[in-house]
Amino acid sequence: MTEPGEPRRDVACADLTTFGIGGPADVVLDVSGADAAVAACARIRQEGTDLTFLGGGSNVLVSDLGVRGALLRFRGGQITREAPDLVRGEAGVSVNGLVRWCIGHGLGGFEAWAGTPGTLGGAVYGNAHFQGRLMSEVVVRACLLDRGGHFRVEPVESLGFAYDVSRLQTTGEALLWVEIRVHEDDPLTLRTTAKESLTFRKRTQPLSLRSAGCIFQNPEAECVRLPGDVPCSAGALIDRVGLKGERRGGARISPVHANFFVNEGGARAADVVWLIHEARRRVMDAFGIELREEIVRLGDFQPD
Repeated sequence: MTEPGEPRRDVACADLTTFGIGGPADVVLDVSGADAAVAACARIRQEGTDLTFLGGGSNVLVSDLGVRGALLRFRGGQITREAPDLVRGEAGVSVNGLVRWCIGHGLGGFEAWAGTPGTLGGAVYGNAHFQGRLMSEVVVRACLLDRGGHFRVEPVESLGFAYDVSRLQTTGEALLWVEIRVHEDDPLTLRTTAKESLTFRKRTQPLSLRSAGCIFQNPEAECVRLPGDVPCSAGALIDRVGLKGERRGGARISPVHANFFVNEGGARAADVVWLIHEARRRVMDAFGIELREEIVRLGDFQPD
């Protein structure tokens, strides 16, 4: 069995996230692969320490106070072809790593996810979406680890998927591995699709600055309340209330895409939270729509 790495203490979470924001974690354990994750979880459980799971660090905002207890961080892992139409990737594998692997093996079905930040664990946790497609559309089954160190394999129907939602968000489970449906295809065609996805992201997202990805979910169910000339997206609503480009400390609502908040240098979690509250307040006042956060907050925050 693969063992986890040595615990690291007082680690700056800003160095572990794509936002570059966050105070210290008491203890960080890096694990690569399912066996190491199970062993680390058992060790932490024996010590009676609080446990937080982390993948590639995208789509999260860590408190300026940091994270208490142990932070179990999934890093890398294996990719295997389990059947002609089935590929398995472990939780710490990056989404882009799986895209490249599939293209290299002439397997289609995942190439459009090129440019998606973070790991497979995070993508399943938040049911990642891009241009109307959901991660759950390609998932077949997954192996989940609970905080007691037990794991189970579940079919996609049992994963509680919805828009930006999976059962992991309420059960506290973490992904060990996920299997996706693939098909044989021409690598050149797959690379073309992947490049198109990357080009679209570069044109529409502030990829040159540190961010967590989209801050808010798109309010699809509430679109009936909007005037006909207002697009049904969180970014468009934030733009319409005049907050595009708004700054607070080192944080800014991106002038490129208003649903991306960026760290222009030295941003604190408190700066981002202020911008979140301001965007929610103004959109509610103007349109009667409550923006819901897509990002995950880790650590202790003051009540909203």
